[in-house]
Amino acid sequence: MTATETAMKSEWATEPHLLFRVLGPMEVLGGTEPASPLRRAVLTALLLRAGQAITVAEFTELLWDDPPASAAANIRSHLTALRRDLDGVQPGLSRRVRTCRGSRSGYALEVAPEEFDVPMFMVSARHGRSLLLRGDADRAVAALEKTVALWRGPFGPSLPPTRWFAAHAAGLNSARFDAYQDLFTAAVLADRTETLAYRIESAIAEAPYRQRFWELLSAVHCINGDAAGALDAIGRCRRLFADDLGLDLPPNVAAMRAAALNWDRQEARRLIAAQAPAPAAASASAA
Repeated sequence: MTATETAMKSEWATEPHLLFRVLGPMEVLGGTEPASPLRRAVLTALLLRAGQAITVAEFTELLWDDPPASAAANIRSHLTALRRDLDGVQPGLSRRVRTCRGSRSGYALEVAPEEFDVPMFMVSARHGRSLLLRGDADRAVAALEKTVALWRGPFGPSLPPTRWFAAHAAGLNSARFDAYQDLFTAAVLADRTETLAYRIESAIAEAPYRQRFWELLSAVHCINGDAAGALDAIGRCRRLFADDLGLDLPPNVAAMRAAALNWDRQEARRLIAAQAPAPAAASASAA
């Protein structure tokens, strides 16, 4: 475990006090985001490349797929305004934005991992998964609840729709749903399923083609003694995958159908446990 991860784990005992948050509406020190959409994009790019110099030419590629002729001048203007915005939040905060000279001239933002919600989320998600891999379902639930709570809304809805930002949004959202899968799996294994079906339905509304969500939803209904609910979820999954993707019912969801028809709660739980992350991955996750 790195020194950074050790330091960040100490934060999990309490609510983290983050300087920059982008997993939802952008916040700086818990306040409002910079008013200008392009200024928010500049700050987000600096955060996602924390500590690394970004040249004006690179900023141009990150912020526009088809940059205007005035791109370089616009970037310098927005960096000046961003520094004013940061000082308006906390005097001296603009010093975090460094102007880099020499062969790698550009701009960089100095921010520690524990001050920014993206690295906090990534390390917290790995910690929760490690607990799940070790079979500590109750502690995994507690850790993963804190992990997903770092998200306050979608990432970057007002950012420029460039390839660079779209790639980051896709990666972060995938990691978010991975964390939800681990949380829901841990909750099933910890026998904490009372309100879980509603939460899984909410996740399915955002990511309907995640097979694991449908498997978990049908399992939760079965475990709670609601065979009709389990069969309804399986039927909805079958129609969705057939109509939208031209695919058969996913095998793991189909296996849950037999458990629901037999009112076999233990089999439903066993099927979820069998598809949980393999213990062999625990060493790699903790490495």
